[in-house]
Amino acid sequence: MLDLRHVVENLEDVRNQLGRRSAAHAALLDPIAELAGRRLEVIRTSEAKAAERNAASKAMATVADKSSAEFADRRTQLKQLSAEVKDLERSLSELQSEIDSLLAGIPNLPHLEIPDGKGEDDNEVVHVWGDKPQQDFEPKMHDDLGTALGVLDFERAAKLSGPRFAVLYGAGARLERALSQFMLDLHTTEHGYTEVLPPFLIKDSALFGTGQLPKFEEDLFKTHKGDPDKSYDLYLSPTAEVMLTNLHANEILEAADLPRTYTAHTPCFRSEAGSYGKDVRGMIRQHQFNKVELVRFCRPDESAEQLERLTRHAEKVLEGLGLHYRRVLLCAGDIGFAATKTYDLEVWMPGQDKYREISSCSNCGDFQARRAKIRYRPEPKAKPRFVHTLNGSGLAVGRTVIAILEQYQQADGTVVVPEALRDLMRCDRISSHQ
Repeated sequence: MLDLRHVVENLEDVRNQLGRRSAAHAALLDPIAELAGRRLEVIRTSEAKAAERNAASKAMATVADKSSAEFADRRTQLKQLSAEVKDLERSLSELQSEIDSLLAGIPNLPHLEIPDGKGEDDNEVVHVWGDKPQQDFEPKMHDDLGTALGVLDFERAAKLSGPRFAVLYGAGARLERALSQFMLDLHTTEHGYTEVLPPFLIKDSALFGTGQLPKFEEDLFKTHKGDPDKSYDLYLSPTAEVMLTNLHANEILEAADLPRTYTAHTPCFRSEAGSYGKDVRGMIRQHQFNKVELVRFCRPDESAEQLERLTRHAEKVLEGLGLHYRRVLLCAGDIGFAATKTYDLEVWMPGQDKYREISSCSNCGDFQARRAKIRYRPEPKAKPRFVHTLNGSGLAVGRTVIAILEQYQQADGTVVVPEALRDLMRCDRISSHQ
């Protein structure tokens, strides 16, 4: 969430920054500016009335004869002033709630370093690793390949759960498991992340903290609780970013404990509202998929470097698997709601003849920390400040399965297993008899 004081004091600058996302985003500031002006007037009036009330209270206390007309008049005046102060406080609370509701729907400000642009066509390729695999045959898409090998089954998945689900068998299931193990081992032993196994059902307050609520509720799966006494709703997690970031909600961390780094392997559930008709084939865009997530908490002056570090950690997974990819710096019109700067890692998919996002690594500045109230103390007894939060996929496991199937496929329809996974897979090739 943006800082209201910063917005009000730098209105035109903030409007211009949001305008880099789109004119519609800049227009979101209009009602906030008007409400903030009214809020300031109410605060001034309330403070003046409170001063009058306090003076009236002191004056009434000086009247010796409590049965006198003077005392009765002063008491009437005090009651009237007290009622006016309460009305103003009520008005201020209502205005603040309205402002907070509007602020909750405004995205983060794009970083000055990222390029202008409206969408993915305006993103900037900043790094390429490896070469496209040399395949002297027509490469298949992963769904055709996996179905022919007997490791992917979409028909039975639809029978169980409907469209946009998959069942993995045999070597396909082992590949998914091996990849998760490989990623977690790399991030914990070499990159120093603490592994976490969080709950997969999460409160609405946690989703608000990272920015999924209220704006993106249609993309979430909401549960129907049986306990009417609970004051919150539960949702299926769309990403472990939510749980890992909210581990420290409403906490004050010590500067000596930063950066804090966490990783988790969890299922992710997304309704993909509004995406029907796009990427319907195979495992590209599913309602349920597994992902290894990376989250970092740091001091504000360290977050730029921390984004580079987190992104390299995700890249190391792809390089360890020998998968050709590129790093893309997203433009202002393509970054996510909570992000100020984002790198996408896009892996080459030969069967689709295109690059596909496999990780999105973002610096969110203090945007999520302000919503979730995550602060740190720069030094003992110092006033707490908001931390900066960063997150990224390290990696989306299902899409890594797709990339391996497509980049490592052979002319005979088999798939070579990347060397880094062979001990975990207990084989060096996936063939139809597995």
